[in-house]
Amino acid sequence: MDFLNEVIKTRRTVRRFKDQEVSDKMLDQLIEAVRWAPSWANTQCWEIVVVKDLELKEGLASTLSDKNPAIPAVAKAPLTLAVCARLGLSGYHKGQPMTKFGDWFMFDLGLATQNLCLTAHSMGLGSVIVGAFDHEEAGRLLKMPEGYEVVVLVPIGYPAQKPKPPKRKDSREFVHTDGF
Repeated sequence: MDFLNEVIKTRRTVRRFKDQEVSDKMLDQLIEAVRWAPSWANTQCWEIVVVKDLELKEGLASTLSDKNPAIPAVAKAPLTLAVCARLGLSGYHKGQPMTKFGDWFMFDLGLATQNLCLTAHSMGLGSVIVGAFDHEEAGRLLKMPEGYEVVVLVPIGYPAQKPKPPKRKDSREFVHTDGF
């Protein structure tokens, strides 16, 4: 399991990619990583839209705020995956929310997105998780049906640079034993 810890510790946010295609075989491996993510009662509420079309990627990039550093990544990465959720499924039983938090799609999609990004890194690819964009407009561009939401965009490709690791908190700053 040292390999997994190494993948976790060395994954970085990548916003610049080489002009090199990601093979269909690699894309299949990325999708398989999402498929095996855990989810509330195995509801698997995720939907993935694979965006390869340059015009559509540029349209998605235009949904980001003007100063978002991920604009070039969304527009120019070989792949931009839209990680979407089917609403009202995760966290529900017989149509009723099971916790005070209601719909758990954000939690489930977080797990699926982490699987996606760690798998990409393990294959020599880079990724960035983009959440700050006009979700309504992105949904319109991607032709999302009612009851589904675009949650994050994940540009993926071969890294053009190797970002430095960010500063991390010491575990003593956030771990509590037997109570907060």
